[in-house]
Amino acid sequence: MKHPLNRSLFFLAFIVFSFSQIAAQQSTDSPHLQSITSNYWKEFLGMNPLTATGAGVLTYNDQLEITIGRTYINQSKALATRYLDSANRLQAKRLTPKDQLVLKIFQFSLKRDLEGIAINLSNGRPIYRPVDQFVFSFLTAFASLGSGTGAVPFKTVKDYDDWLKRQKTFAQWVDTAIMRMNEGIRLGNTNPKASMLKVPQQLKPLFDLPADSSIFYKPITSIPVAFSEEEKKRLTNEYRKSIDEVIRPAYKRMHDYLVGTYIPAARNSSGLLDNAGGKEEYRYFINYWATSPMDPEKIFDLGIREVARIRKEMDSVRIVTGFKSDLPAFFEYVKTDPKFFPFATQEEVLERFGSFKAKLQPAISRMFDLLPKADFEIRATEKFREVGANAQYKRGAPDGSRKGVFYEVIPEAKKYNASYMETLFLHEAIPGHHFQVALQQEMEAPEFMKSAFFGAFSEGWGLYAETLGKEMGMYTDPYQYLGRLNADMERSVRLVVDVGLHYKGWTREKAIGYILENQPLTRDIAEQRIERYMVVPAQALSYKIGEQKILELRKLAQERLGSKFRIQDFHNQVLKDGAMPLSILDAKIRTWIDAQIKGGK
Repeated sequence: MKHPLNRSLFFLAFIVFSFSQIAAQQSTDSPHLQSITSNYWKEFLGMNPLTATGAGVLTYNDQLEITIGRTYINQSKALATRYLDSANRLQAKRLTPKDQLVLKIFQFSLKRDLEGIAINLSNGRPIYRPVDQFVFSFLTAFASLGSGTGAVPFKTVKDYDDWLKRQKTFAQWVDTAIMRMNEGIRLGNTNPKASMLKVPQQLKPLFDLPADSSIFYKPITSIPVAFSEEEKKRLTNEYRKSIDEVIRPAYKRMHDYLVGTYIPAARNSSGLLDNAGGKEEYRYFINYWATSPMDPEKIFDLGIREVARIRKEMDSVRIVTGFKSDLPAFFEYVKTDPKFFPFATQEEVLERFGSFKAKLQPAISRMFDLLPKADFEIRATEKFREVGANAQYKRGAPDGSRKGVFYEVIPEAKKYNASYMETLFLHEAIPGHHFQVALQQEMEAPEFMKSAFFGAFSEGWGLYAETLGKEMGMYTDPYQYLGRLNADMERSVRLVVDVGLHYKGWTREKAIGYILENQPLTRDIAEQRIERYMVVPAQALSYKIGEQKILELRKLAQERLGSKFRIQDFHNQVLKDGAMPLSILDAKIRTWIDAQIKGGK
């Protein structure tokens, strides 16, 4: 028989243990982290109404942030500083593994924002160079939003009225941009003249056409039939008035400023080296887009090695096709032979892209367990955006009310080369950006993570998706595989020319020549690409750097897991928590591999 004292001691020990377990559960910092990220996101959206619209939060749809303005930048700095301080007070060991990941991503994002503000950037964009010819430029992005084909909803009378109010602030944005660009001229911090020469022709249709022909009038041409006749008439008149009194004058003002003042004062050099603080800015952009510090010389050397490797593989394709001459002649053949230009209309090009969806379906289940619920559509890039544009994927609405869109630039269907189509579809749509972005929007996570963007992860995944083509039944035509190699070559060439332009002092002509030497492209396309790299430094590095990391982690998982390795599991792990810095992805995948080896999942 046990002594009563022993029973009492046992009971006391049990009570102490139970309370210690409850205390341990209550001492976790996870609720604090959730509160911090939730409150941050609410404040961030209040400061960034366009981001809110894209995230499906319509509360601020009548507002437009001016991210290059002093007030915004001061508020942005204060916000990031305050929440980074709060995040730094949390103890990682008191968080769940999932929340430890959230904390790392949150801290990384805020630190990156503050580092950018310190060198005159706002949301990763240079405040003294707010206008350029590339698709990231706000002037053309705003027109796309106003067309009714983007993230801005035009379903209710309030939606239409909200856009009218938002539109009024556009003139203020233009005036602020002109002020900032004048400051840039005084400080010796401008965009290159060669790139800026493309901008006036982009802007001309946005102020030259009458209101009824303006892209900003398109929502009126598709006004819902449920609106009363009185509302239709009112909105029609107000949209015409806003276009004539706000939109067209603002675009004309910017156009005339560029032609008369900015372009004559813009630098003649191609890279950042001649800008005040250019070298420091380039190193920041490498970290921003690669999401890890990297030596420009090592990036350059990687590009040289990859270019040499891919040239050999391209020559192997030349031999397989039976082409008798050398590789430059083969490039010329692919650029010019009529067999590579089979289309008569844009619709035919879009239909060919659409056919790849069905072609890929049998392979999807073999390669992926985690699939997005959202669908996407395929469109030609609008005419006013064609100059300076590239293929791109635009995310859909988080609630599924608007599909994602894969845009391709098709200025003349008869001149559209078909040899790149399969690799482009894999990158932009399935299983590339559409899979990655839609899954990120649909995942269970703090709201800030659903909209988080890290270039090396997102573009690295897109390029990695291209490498899956053969495994997924694509590239059976050697010329489509050549298109895949050319896409890989493009991303490798970027490592060389981007560092060349912004770190080594290459000229525009030298960079264009390097492209033409290694890719089957026309000079016009080579010029367009180099001028893109000239105004968005280091962005082009993110593709290859991200792809190399994902391939490295896949190889590591295959080697360490052996027969336990499932490609579906690896893809799930890469995608399920959304975009993140490569350093964090690396640690996450290595932890997963260790857990698999130990028998856990």
